[in-house]
Amino acid sequence: MKPHCLLLLATLLGLVFQTQAAEPLSYQTWQVEGITREALVYVPVVAHQKPSPLIFAFHGHGGTMRNAAAMYHYHELWPEAMVVYMQGLNTPGRLTDPEGKKPGWQSTIGVLDDRDLKFFDAVLATAKETCKVDPKRIYSTGHSNGGGFTYLLWGARGDVFAAMAPSSAFALKPTYEKFKPKPVLHVAGEADPLVKFQWQKLMMDQLRTINGCAPEGKPWGKYATLYESKTGTPVVTVIHAGTHTFLKEAPEMIVKFFKEHPAP
Repeated sequence: MKPHCLLLLATLLGLVFQTQAAEPLSYQTWQVEGITREALVYVPVVAHQKPSPLIFAFHGHGGTMRNAAAMYHYHELWPEAMVVYMQGLNTPGRLTDPEGKKPGWQSTIGVLDDRDLKFFDAVLATAKETCKVDPKRIYSTGHSNGGGFTYLLWGARGDVFAAMAPSSAFALKPTYEKFKPKPVLHVAGEADPLVKFQWQKLMMDQLRTINGCAPEGKPWGKYATLYESKTGTPVVTVIHAGTHTFLKEAPEMIVKFFKEHPAP
């Protein structure tokens, strides 16, 4: 091969490896009761050296781990934190897709043999085995059905988490009755045609009651109101004029909220 061709080949290979090295997310799988489960995982180098935050981020019904990673991009906003974008299985939806032709998450504790709770447990166990997870800085967030699963995790695995941040979601009474006070940020669109705003408003009212919040809030940022709590478990409501679409400003606000609220 001619020298200039070899040089071109070396240059192209170098570009390939640079591209691979720049890719922050790794694809990982777990076997959970005989079913292959998937996630995209971001692990900063520092997570092998000292206790680091861990964020679980869940896509909505019909979504994927890849579009969740692109839409939320928490690994870019908080590069010192580990981030897991988990992939749901085809699941009957509470509000759409009753035949379960699209991926999502279990809607209540105990349904579908708790397959998604078991998946979460497996991923958390792997994170603790392979990295230095700060037990006071584990968080969950998600949009729509992913927000609903974040609420479900609060009810079923609440002691694990420092704070939660659901978007366009709500929890039914059997789930929120299990909530222990915890810092929470809730994102809601006033014109949401799917998860009705009046449902979400009731949810936010319930959160303030559970967390023992002050009746009057104060500005916390764009669209956002902070309701303080004497127990250190505030509620932030992010209410915008939009529909069910995930608020583009939400990821930065969620990361800010998580950074402000490690577990005591």
